Amino acid sequence: MRRQGLYNRQHAKQAGAVKGMIGRLLIAVVVVICTISFLVLWTSNGGGPSGFRSELNLDKLWRGADSGGWRPSSAPRSNWPSPPRETNGYLRVRCNGGLNQQRTAICNAVLAARIMNATLVLPELDANSFWHDDSGFRGIYDVEHFIMSLRYDVKIVEKIPEIRKNGKTKKIKAVQLRPPRDAPISWYTTDALAKMKEHGAIYLTPFSHRLAEEIDNPEYQRLRCRVNYHALRFKTNIIKLSQSIVDKLRSQGHFMSIHLRFEMDMLAFAGCFDIFNPKEQEILKKYRKENFAPKKLVYEERRAIGKCPLTPEEVGLILRAMGFNNSTKIYLAAGELFGGERFMKPFRALFPHLENHSSVDPADELAENTQGLLGSAVDYMVCLLSDIFMPTYDGPSNFANNLLGHRLYYGFRTTIRPDRKALAPIFIDLEKGRTTGFEEAVRQAVLNTNLGGPHERIPPDSFYTNSWPECFCQTSPKNPAHKCPPYNVLEILNSQLGEATDDLESVPQSNSTIYVAER
Repeated sequence: MRRQGLYNRQHAKQAGAVKGMIGRLLIAVVVVICTISFLVLWTSNGGGPSGFRSELNLDKLWRGADSGGWRPSSAPRSNWPSPPRETNGYLRVRCNGGLNQQRTAICNAVLAARIMNATLVLPELDANSFWHDDSGFRGIYDVEHFIMSLRYDVKIVEKIPEIRKNGKTKKIKAVQLRPPRDAPISWYTTDALAKMKEHGAIYLTPFSHRLAEEIDNPEYQRLRCRVNYHALRFKTNIIKLSQSIVDKLRSQGHFMSIHLRFEMDMLAFAGCFDIFNPKEQEILKKYRKENFAPKKLVYEERRAIGKCPLTPEEVGLILRAMGFNNSTKIYLAAGELFGGERFMKPFRALFPHLENHSSVDPADELAENTQGLLGSAVDYMVCLLSDIFMPTYDGPSNFANNLLGHRLYYGFRTTIRPDRKALAPIFIDLEKGRTTGFEEAVRQAVLNTNLGGPHERIPPDSFYTNSWPECFCQTSPKNPAHKCPPYNVLEILNSQLGEATDDLESVPQSNSTIYVAER
């Protein structure tokens, strides 16, 4: 009896277990069916990666990124007194490097002057050592606009004035200092300020990356944005020339700009030699030995983790996978490509409509300054105003990094920022002949990146690459700290382009604030 009762109980348990299993299987089948139905519906509407090739999504890329209710605003949000009539002395700086490294240095110089309550002497551009170009600040930027725009922030003079003492005219000699790299604010308020008070003027040289970027003071960061995006306006001839190129490129529709960083210095820095012939490898290794610290670099390891600049062909394959066709107009902002036409030929086969500032507008002024500050300034403006911008190597590239930040501030314009680490194994598989799923994998890698909308600043990105949220605000914020200042917007960023604004009227006024006008 006990055995019979045990059997019955066991039989009942087994029967219940079978019913439970059947129930769970039915639920699983329903879930699978619903999931498949959802995915079919989603992709048919262009929602997933397989719908990314649709015209609708490409149209969104051409139009710009979603602002999420944010708009640029670098006006002060708290009490911000004007500089006093009497300051602690004069600050001179020499900005070294290329155009965009100098641009960053100028922003830091203005902030340093504000921190020390100093009168800033118009920054010096060390153009000769890098560009062999002696244009200087006045040859590139609108000096009067620069001084006027920042009149509520710092006092600026073109040179240290002479003083009269005991009936004699005397020159103030600035004592030279070398600031520590990424110096904290405390260095300026102690060491630098003490020397300024002692001598009346200090001269900081070199002045590249000599002030920490991450500062726990939003008002200081907003001052940097006022300098970078409002006060630093190129001269009228540069703006007109840039606008002329943009008008010609856009005469038949949209165009994208690409910073193709496949150049000798970057390839040598990255240690990516193996794709070149022995003579080219010798040149790269020699350049690396002369310009960079010794370090053992293995090409396969560097390539596998995305440390190598994208080749022109890889750039073309990425764009083709995204759905861009061979009618797409592309503006190339780049120096001399290493390896020459051998590497450009596959890219040109995919996208034949390639232009640069010399081919679009072969003006005498540009022809004489192709490698100088003028050529770099024109490239900067055209890339800023392009519908889509794509940097191919945004590591130690001040040009690309500054443009990413400027386009974010200038109305969240679309940027395609390839994730080289995610793309590396995809291209390695392609080289080994594994072509199945290549374009889908590329699209997935691109979709996982930010395309120009508001996003968190994550190291190693610098403040100049992404000034969100300090230099942005919301009209209807959840966080009161993000509320837009109660100023009337009397001008928009397009007015910064001087007379060349006809092509940019589509940027809404709500997306821009001009600090000077607000005051």
